Amino acid sequence: MKANFKLAITLAIGAATTLAAPAGARTLDPAKPEDALEIMKRTQCGEADGVPAVYYWSGKVYSRVSGEPDRHLFNGEGMNIRQCVRVEDPKRGVGYRQVSREVMFYLDPATNEVLRTWKNPWSGETVDVMQIANDPVNGRPSFPYSADGKPFTISTLRKQGKWLFLPMEVPLFYHNVLAGDFQDYVGNKYHAMEIFDFAMLADEMLDTKYPTAYPTISWVRISDWMPWMKMRGRQGQMVFNAMGAKLKKYDDLPKVIKDEIALNHPEYTAPPPGDDPRPNETTWTVFKKMIDAERAAAADEK
Repeated sequence: MKANFKLAITLAIGAATTLAAPAGARTLDPAKPEDALEIMKRTQCGEADGVPAVYYWSGKVYSRVSGEPDRHLFNGEGMNIRQCVRVEDPKRGVGYRQVSREVMFYLDPATNEVLRTWKNPWSGETVDVMQIANDPVNGRPSFPYSADGKPFTISTLRKQGKWLFLPMEVPLFYHNVLAGDFQDYVGNKYHAMEIFDFAMLADEMLDTKYPTAYPTISWVRISDWMPWMKMRGRQGQMVFNAMGAKLKKYDDLPKVIKDEIALNHPEYTAPPPGDDPRPNETTWTVFKKMIDAERAAAADEK
């Protein structure tokens, strides 16, 4: 009886192990283009194609103006919900496309409540706060090989003990939709730097018996003033600094984010469809649409 019981337990454990570990599990090699792409996909995406993933971050927002101390303007709570879908190309191989939408809410630095209005400390004017709500924020398809045959690599990936570190700097300098048609001559292009630093357990990332990895992330953004702040060309920049992680489910988000999404952004509980054809949105494009709509409504009333 005891022997049969032990045999049953052994078989049950073996079956459970077989179910938990995907068939053909292996160790990814970052030197191989297909594996390097898979590492990036596991960093960014959910457990499988079409399965949502949620990144969360929390931090502070400062001003930087020449000749004065930096000011702690806001706290920030943000999230990005995304999914990745399989794409194929006869020359470039099997890759993926990431589609997402994201919010970040500006909080009062003293009370940590979501701000609806804000008194500009330089002008004294009280303005309406426009939260970050960008839908969509989609990526181009990624493949193991580029159109000209170059292999996909992650040049900044490095291993330190049990950790993998993946720093990414994204310098941004492009047409500002709020600034007219002569930006190459008189300036006012959108100019920012976004920095994403991922840290993850090497075993979880490289061993495909795990369906995905759950990195931590630090995010720094240096940018122009938000347009809703009405800074009227004042010299200075904003510095965003936050940390967070990929979460296992939407419900793991803090209450302040879930409450605000339920109140004002209910579509942000799920990512866009995998074939989403829309152009990306930014704070600047969203703000322009809002101002254009307000002006059109005012004109209709006349």
